[in-house]
Amino acid sequence: EVQLVESGGGLVQAGGSLRLSCAHPGFTSGDYAIGWFRQAPGKEREAVSCVSTTDKSTFYSYSAKGRFTISSDIAKNAVYLQMSSLRPEDTAVYYCATVPNTETCVTFAVDHWGKGTLVTVSA
Repeated sequence: EVQLVESGGGLVQAGGSLRLSCAHPGFTSGDYAIGWFRQAPGKEREAVSCVSTTDKSTFYSYSAKGRFTISSDIAKNAVYLQMSSLRPEDTAVYYCATVPNTETCVTFAVDHWGKGTLVTVSA
């Protein structure tokens, strides 16, 4: 059983910052990545950022580049998404998920999903 638990969502004003946390299982072998995905009301789920748990390679969506930073703490089995310069269009439920690698940081490649945490950015 794989369990991913997100936290850190909330309400923030445009231009503000939030840090999301994801507690994830530890792996003793194999390459894998942890990603952050989001889904806004009425829209399809999309990738935001992924980080490898082995070589720490990263992927960022066009929207996230320059504003969001993904990081991992292997010892704590945690992945973080530091979000800054938030915009109302960033409002969504953010999900932590596992993917095989950062090259497959896409929704259809997800192996396990967390239950999500809501981020609301007010204008």
